[in-house]
Amino acid sequence: MSSRSCPDWPDLMEIAPELQFMHYTAAEAQLPADALMKIPGVPLSDLSLCADLDHNVFYAVHTDEQVAEALRQSHWFEVRDWIAAGRPGTY
Repeated sequence: MSSRSCPDWPDLMEIAPELQFMHYTAAEAQLPADALMKIPGVPLSDLSLCADLDHNVFYAVHTDEQVAEALRQSHWFEVRDWIAAGRPGTY
């Protein structure tokens, strides 16, 4: 899997230092089936996301809108929602 650093990593480190956000294509990230079903008809290699895959947290600013919407409807969190929810999965 190839990944690239998120261009906003300094800002992300300020708000969520325990997360490691990287850029992926939807295909590289191997998103869950419940999210993939909500993105029909578009090659997964054409869709990008900025996420911490280990914590199921994504950064919507650098995530394709179709992917972000699909992730919001699954068990993933947008980083600000993850913070507001008390950082689930980090204890």
